[in-house]
Amino acid sequence: MTLAKTILQGNSDRGLDSMPTLIAEAGVNHEGSLDTAKRLIAEATEGGADVIKFQTYRADTLASRHSPAYWDTDHEPTASQYQLFQKYDKFWKAEFESLKHYCDDCGIEFLSTPFDLESSEFLNDLMGVFKISSSDITNKPFIEHLCSFGKPLILSTGASNIEEIDTAISWINATETPVALLHCVLNYPTLEVNANLRMIKGLKKRYPDRIVGYSDHTLPADMRTLETAWLLGATILEKHFTHDKTLPGNDHYHSMDKHDLVIFRENISRQNLSPEIFPGIIFVRISPGKISPENRLSRKFPRRKSFAEISPGIFVGYFRIISYFAVPVARCPLPFAR
Repeated sequence: MTLAKTILQGNSDRGLDSMPTLIAEAGVNHEGSLDTAKRLIAEATEGGADVIKFQTYRADTLASRHSPAYWDTDHEPTASQYQLFQKYDKFWKAEFESLKHYCDDCGIEFLSTPFDLESSEFLNDLMGVFKISSSDITNKPFIEHLCSFGKPLILSTGASNIEEIDTAISWINATETPVALLHCVLNYPTLEVNANLRMIKGLKKRYPDRIVGYSDHTLPADMRTLETAWLLGATILEKHFTHDKTLPGNDHYHSMDKHDLVIFRENISRQNLSPEIFPGIIFVRISPGKISPENRLSRKFPRRKSFAEISPGIFVGYFRIISYFAVPVARCPLPFAR
């Protein structure tokens, strides 16, 4: 089943015997090599992923030049977000068209997260679903732009409070666009004890008509965190993916590989999920405005788009505005909501 069909089901109460839709998040682990990107596609297919996802951006329109790191600098010593993103922003329309065709040949669904208007325009011809990064959950103009394509959305909720999630959903609902929600903790890596997986139940309770999933940043280990997320009701599962976990860099060391994918599929195939054996799990109570400690660093040094205040009377063309991952000064929790 494609991602679009999964989201259009519009019911987060999946059957106990249903299998998750598994997204291998290759991101920029291709490191600018088309051959490596195709290897990632082939190995994700071999491991049993349903979807492989990349990221499409230009550093110049994504982050300010002095935005600080939000990752473990022991594994990735690059000091600023701009410098890191600049290393891996060479793929554009032609490269992603080539990767889409290769995905079709391999029999795996292609997906890439756009981070600006231009990339969203050409990706629209290549995908049936748009993925919205946690960094754009308060970016009303961009969310509304993606809704205008008339395709289902997947919205990551990392480092967000419940009011921000509610508000983003209200913008999407106003366009009658189907959307799935992914619980996410923006720590790279996330300790298993801090994954806060009961939030999956909380999201399912708060948004009963939405598909709910999980975007995982824990170390792969035995893939039990992802398995637990599935047992808690996550329909869509996403995890970073690499062909070599020993490589240096921001995303390789906490990624799964094709062998981890096989382990995960074997783990869930052994589960006995009859109602008598697995009667249910207590719902989490969501406290309005509450942010877990693990997400606070990502809000302090935001992988979150920031906006400038503009004096009254100054005309600015709507689509000339660029939102950046910025140096934190004072955070407006709901920009453009005024």
